[in-house]
Amino acid sequence: MTRDDHGLAFDIDEIPFSRRGSWLDLSRVVGLHTRAEDLHLVSHQTGMHAVLRLQPEHHGRAIETEVSADPAVLEWAAPSGAVRATFDGPAAIRFAGDGLGMRFSAGDSLTPFTGGFLFTDPLDGGVVLTSYETGRRYRFTVLSGEARVIGDGDLGEGERAVVFADDHPWEVVVEEFETARPPYRSEHTFDRLVARSAAEFAAYSAALAPSSCAGETAAKAAYVLWSATVRPSGFVGREAILMSKHWMDKVWSWDHCFNALALAGTDPDAALDQFLLPFDHQDASGALPDSITHSEVLYNFVKPPIHGWAFRELEARAARPFTPAELAAVYERLAAWTRFWLDSRRAPAHALPYYQHGNDSGWDNSTTFDADRVIEAPDLAAFLILQLDVLAGLADRLGEASAPWSEARDDLAHALHDELWTGDRFVARAVDSGRPSSTSSLLNALPIVLGEQLPAEVAERLATRIADHLTEWGPATEPVDSPRYESDGYWRGPIWAPSTVLIESGLRRAGFEELADRVSAAFRAVCERSGFAENFDAVTGDGLRDRAYTWTASAYLVLLADARVRDTARLLTIGEQ
Repeated sequence: MTRDDHGLAFDIDEIPFSRRGSWLDLSRVVGLHTRAEDLHLVSHQTGMHAVLRLQPEHHGRAIETEVSADPAVLEWAAPSGAVRATFDGPAAIRFAGDGLGMRFSAGDSLTPFTGGFLFTDPLDGGVVLTSYETGRRYRFTVLSGEARVIGDGDLGEGERAVVFADDHPWEVVVEEFETARPPYRSEHTFDRLVARSAAEFAAYSAALAPSSCAGETAAKAAYVLWSATVRPSGFVGREAILMSKHWMDKVWSWDHCFNALALAGTDPDAALDQFLLPFDHQDASGALPDSITHSEVLYNFVKPPIHGWAFRELEARAARPFTPAELAAVYERLAAWTRFWLDSRRAPAHALPYYQHGNDSGWDNSTTFDADRVIEAPDLAAFLILQLDVLAGLADRLGEASAPWSEARDDLAHALHDELWTGDRFVARAVDSGRPSSTSSLLNALPIVLGEQLPAEVAERLATRIADHLTEWGPATEPVDSPRYESDGYWRGPIWAPSTVLIESGLRRAGFEELADRVSAAFRAVCERSGFAENFDAVTGDGLRDRAYTWTASAYLVLLADARVRDTARLLTIGEQ
């Protein structure tokens, strides 16, 4: 762990070293819940693949080093010297060693379908590794010193490596590319590249987490987002923030909404791109894919229709008004997405839409789905009510007919309250049998997102239930005293960013300001304690699963910025009294 000039500290075992635009990172995380002893160069093209093992050496032998990183440079340090790494653009990493060598190992096996082939290209003398796993090439261009190539042109079994000794200073650049690339040229020294990267991140961080939100946690949140951003490539047609550059290296079709909100106040163009990204793969029925990444688009599940809620929030936070053309594009896509639920996810003679599996809700294994998987769920109806309301408003602004959306909204609202409200709580029910679900999950309280649209007594009951879920660190997805509670049970106990943001928003709109403040403060506290994990233990606050998750970082920044606005407003009110 180290600190850069801006006070940022982060652990390379927690957050990978990368930069905006790159599909590469340096990390010990090499697969699903898998950590290696050495750092690896990892590519996220065609999946997550550890391409090169990076082994520091002294006098030809592996040596333990202290690894430190800031947003601009990663360093292996030993008593004899150091190796540093920095990015030169999104597809190249420069390595420089002095007093310490490095072995770049490409594996020991090459088959007709797996492994890497290492050879020297006669065109420019570069050493090239071709990877079956990524379908890409990796070129070593020696800038100073000498490289020893092991396994040059070899087939089958055997070591393949590029090795730099520690007897002289050395420098090399490793580039990722497809089939051909002009010889590497750079006008910048290594230190100049470090300074350039540091300046780029500093500008990004200052905009995303301004001085009013200054602090190490906010800067770390900005780095999580910056470093997980990739340039358009493959199926990803816009600049995109992956959920992580660990194994959760995709964009799921609700996660992206929270990242869009974090960007809205400083870069509305990027925020709108992030919001629209899954809509680029909307199918003929209007459905969004479950997830997209570089070489894969999955349609076997969907995700909840929070997009009306998200766009309302996006407009409210955006640094500029969206143009009529932008509004029309959003309207067209939201309309098709909404019709999918109304036309393709309602059983005959039923008013309420249904989920086909917990994955469709985003709450994959919530206890709400224990009894039945195909259910009419209250959160789904609430999200669609909001989405229909947003569509009606957009239709009015664009000169389109709004009455059909308003009528569908009102009909769905009546069905939600008539069919799923028991008098003191919402239930989900099986589509075929009508059997009610368990009601202990926080999922059943998500209709609070309707805020001021809820009857007062319903909002009061939901707020009470949410308070029962609230721990020191935020709202547990299953009450900690529930027999179904699991401390590391995914959606059966841990605290998550999206549920927290949705609930905080709804409570505030419903008039429960004090409870909303408690929810916001608790979640910000757990991020400040445990970083930006995929989710958190509801009792201890420990981070769980993927430890560099972007929607968690975005949720923190959104809640922090909102809290600062409220604090400023309160101080102004006091000053006027």
